[in-house]
Amino acid sequence: MESDILEVCVDSTESALAAQEGGASRLELCGNLVIGGTSPSPCLFQEVQAAVELPVHILIRPRYGDFCYTEHEFHIMLKEIEMFQDLGAQGVVIGVLCPDGTLDLTRMKQLIQAAGDMCVTLHRAFDLCADPFAAMEQAKELGIHTILTSGQQNNCCQGKELLRQLVSHEEGRISIMAGGGINPQTLKELLPYIGAHAWHMSGKALFQSPMTYRKKEISMGAASLDEFQILRTSASQIRQAKKILTHHKEAYHVS
Repeated sequence: MESDILEVCVDSTESALAAQEGGASRLELCGNLVIGGTSPSPCLFQEVQAAVELPVHILIRPRYGDFCYTEHEFHIMLKEIEMFQDLGAQGVVIGVLCPDGTLDLTRMKQLIQAAGDMCVTLHRAFDLCADPFAAMEQAKELGIHTILTSGQQNNCCQGKELLRQLVSHEEGRISIMAGGGINPQTLKELLPYIGAHAWHMSGKALFQSPMTYRKKEISMGAASLDEFQILRTSASQIRQAKKILTHHKEAYHVS
């Protein structure tokens, strides 16, 4: 099982390049991170694939919101997995729930079958499951490689107790990847406590748009968003996080 993974979630080629510069282990590629992430376009994947040398895992999510999908949405997910597999993606990041807060095992099996030999991550749909330990055991039986989770809280700091328990139940069959509010500061605090060997962050920073002519009274989307500010991954944040992971690993092996 892989260990000491720093996965960086990106939604642009610029962010992918910054993540690679900072020392990321792999990328989770998505679109529209500002709404939690949706499936990226195939053109974005191909652009990122050509620009970086890191493994790329693809978020498969047809819309924002919960993870209880219609037949049409599920059909899109199947087709997207097949498409990204053909394009050369190394992994997919998926999650489908039943209305009662359990994993939709029938649909999850179909998605995993479609993924073939790609790595499979169960994303933070896990954090909306009614029973995290039951869901973890089901994920093991499904052959899922990784669970991305904040410990069923808004962020990892709030969910650190559950995260620690989940890591203790890995049994070498699955990897718990802590995500949600991870930055160099929180990583330094949580790393020795949780004991996870995989971490997920976006490392985002605000960049100003090069636009000089601006009509701020017109909004192209949510009025609460400043459309002249761009969120992109900061290579510096990734580099700091990577340094913390490296130092922790060295200290662990020395001791």
